Amino acid sequence: MAARFIPRQAFPYHGSIPRSYFLGHHKAGLTAMKAKLSAVDYIIECRDARAPITSMNPLFEEALGKTRRMIVYTKRDLATDPGSEQRSRMENTIRFLDGNTPSVFLSTTIRADLSRVLSRLRTEAEAVQKIVGSRVMVVGMPNVGKSTLLNNLRRLSTNKSKAVRTGAQPGITRKVATPVKILELEDESPVYLMDTPGVFMPYVPDAENMLKLSLCGCVKDSVISLVTMADYLLYHMNLQDPHIYKQWSDPTNEIGELLDKFARQTGLLSKGGHPNIDLAALNFVQRWRSGHLGKLMLDNLQEEKRRREENPGEPDAEAEQSITQALKMSRKMKAQRPKQ
Repeated sequence: MAARFIPRQAFPYHGSIPRSYFLGHHKAGLTAMKAKLSAVDYIIECRDARAPITSMNPLFEEALGKTRRMIVYTKRDLATDPGSEQRSRMENTIRFLDGNTPSVFLSTTIRADLSRVLSRLRTEAEAVQKIVGSRVMVVGMPNVGKSTLLNNLRRLSTNKSKAVRTGAQPGITRKVATPVKILELEDESPVYLMDTPGVFMPYVPDAENMLKLSLCGCVKDSVISLVTMADYLLYHMNLQDPHIYKQWSDPTNEIGELLDKFARQTGLLSKGGHPNIDLAALNFVQRWRSGHLGKLMLDNLQEEKRRREENPGEPDAEAEQSITQALKMSRKMKAQRPKQ
């Protein structure tokens, strides 16, 4: 009789994981957003539905002030199955956590989801009633789907082709873009949308949060070891549904064992027929990112809800850090990292 599989209850600490991905164009982009804020009537903040807590950047709270906003949770279709109890529970919990800020959950290809965003923008623009039109700024972490959202809203409302470039890796948009018209109200005043560069946090205290953001594609794949990323994905799969990868392996906590089998069965081999482990790790992660290897939530929403209920009004530790403090901490971590 086979032994009962017991998944890891904690992911092993990796001191080598970088805690920052705050690039020069992130800081420049944030400065440009602040400079244009006086001309902005409304903000759409995009977050990744697979990591709805972790993909919130506290810098936006500080930088964008009290400008009215809504939160759009992108990639909903990659986080949970439509009509499932899990989706309903997840979205209700997120709405509770967001308080009075309106939120929309977006499966990028579903017209009804996009229509809800347009409807909210129309309502907000009509409340402003500007003859010169209303301006909306789209902000978010790198690669959470800001540019894709803008293009799809433009296509749905005006039937025009995409206005901004998109890509699978972060860093495609590096400057605040020229406003793009996406709506025209009954009084013929337009609504313009501005795309912005994705902005990362200067410092991420929790290594697991860095891994979550890497899995979601907010960090370039060259920053963190591909095998470590695949191992962290395996850790979550085992906790939620170890049968996700059953076509290649029985449940296992050993990422090397899984990637070896995965590489051999999918033909990801180096010269001499040896498994290409790095390529296998990348392919394994990419299958999950594209929705072809299960749907997982990386954040523990119930734990976050309990934390806020037990400590009402207590700010998140990451939200308290200024950019200067965060950069100092990042430099300190780099200095302590062992040289290779």
